[in-house]
Amino acid sequence: MNTDVIVVGAGPAGMMLAGELRLAGVEVVVLERLERPTGESRGLGFTARTMEVFDQRGLLPRLPHFELSNVGHFGGLPLDFGQVQGAHFAGKTLPQSDTEAMLAGWAPGPGVTFRRGWECVALAADDDGVTAEIQGPGGSREELRAKYLVGCDGGRSTVRKAAGFDFPGTAASMEMFLADLRGTDVRPRMIGESYPGGMVMATPPTNGVQRFIVCERGTLPKRRTTPIEFGEISDAWKRLTGEDISHAEPVWLSSFGNATRQATEYRRGRVLLAGDAAHIHLPAGGLGMNTSIQDAVNLGWKLAAQVHGWAPEGLLDSYHGERHRIGQRLLMNTQAQGLLFLSGDEVQPMRDLFTELIGYDVVAEHLIGMISGLEIRYDVGEGDHPLLGKRMPNRKVATATGPRPLYELMHTARPVLLDATGDAELQRTAAPWTDRVDVVSAPFTGLAGDDPLTGTAAVLVRPDGYIAWTAPGSAAGLEDALGRWFGAPRPAAGDRS
Repeated sequence: MNTDVIVVGAGPAGMMLAGELRLAGVEVVVLERLERPTGESRGLGFTARTMEVFDQRGLLPRLPHFELSNVGHFGGLPLDFGQVQGAHFAGKTLPQSDTEAMLAGWAPGPGVTFRRGWECVALAADDDGVTAEIQGPGGSREELRAKYLVGCDGGRSTVRKAAGFDFPGTAASMEMFLADLRGTDVRPRMIGESYPGGMVMATPPTNGVQRFIVCERGTLPKRRTTPIEFGEISDAWKRLTGEDISHAEPVWLSSFGNATRQATEYRRGRVLLAGDAAHIHLPAGGLGMNTSIQDAVNLGWKLAAQVHGWAPEGLLDSYHGERHRIGQRLLMNTQAQGLLFLSGDEVQPMRDLFTELIGYDVVAEHLIGMISGLEIRYDVGEGDHPLLGKRMPNRKVATATGPRPLYELMHTARPVLLDATGDAELQRTAAPWTDRVDVVSAPFTGLAGDDPLTGTAAVLVRPDGYIAWTAPGSAAGLEDALGRWFGAPRPAAGDRS
């Protein structure tokens, strides 16, 4: 083998996956067909769950200044994220290019090789690995062999097509324009604004640049062979709003549609998909980049376990089992938002109904949980703890060096078994897994009486931050949970069986 894993694509999903695999000691080659980053920024912010993921890896200090906001929307209908603890929409003015630059500085390290200007043009998988034919500058070609290959190469994924993944869904029925402009003074419309002929959005200026999104109803997608012209965008903006932005300086222009598709499987033997290669949709609320990053974090530790040989049966398949459902909800969510936001007067009764329903806390909290990513709950086995299968909140624990946020213990992307009571039985049970699991004896500190972790004796947190087991007052069930997620125990010293 030339390497353990080939990652095709150096966007947010590919870079995040490369970093996760590096932390797990896996050798990785990242292929990126572009010789240098474009600087384009389709995504402009992070959900609360993605911010937690970055915090779990110590990445937040690497990001430029960003804003936290409680202002959000569902299909253009305002939502107050502040009514759900921790569910802010974060980094709303942070361009995707800054995110990619941050990940490009974090992901490289021992065992990770980046090859810019190289793309995968063909592949062949067998029972032992994957052979990729790659093409580089000047048309030079090579073959690269790996145990696994992951396509993170976007909505037009070469990997998906070459490996024969089915990608059903619906084609685009409309076209929208996106423009980053300098030299404008247009009133911000952060959650969008409807007009008789369509919808527009505009962000507040950031470093002198404003982002504009324009959707005119009835505009069918064009098969473009040349870049979109700024005049097409400025004319559409004026038709809808009456405002003239034709004097502005274009920084970046793009067009996109509302095509909605999802791969029927995220794994075919030795080939896997993550991010936009696995799912495309209307970019409502920037949820695509967030879902893609979380795909990578779910996959990384499972793929590393498979490479290192200790993965229990079915662990790698659980990537599809867990994330495909999340992708389905993403498509349902963005399609619903598109209908509410981009349709004409015929859906006004539906908008009115949604506006009324959002006034009920339980409905608003449900939608906020969906958009923020905090609603996700995986099937991790039996148990009645309210957080079982959900993401671990960043509570403080009392370590020997003083109180520390729990997420600081997760920077190495290893599972953490937090023993909050110093249970000797728990320590003995976990001992055979300490080559793969960090066991930390530290009580929670500063919990409120109604915190779901109050009275919890121990929690087992997977590397992706989800709780796989909680103590029911003893170590009962811990051995099964460790085996289910982290493989067979290490043989005892002197055991040659």
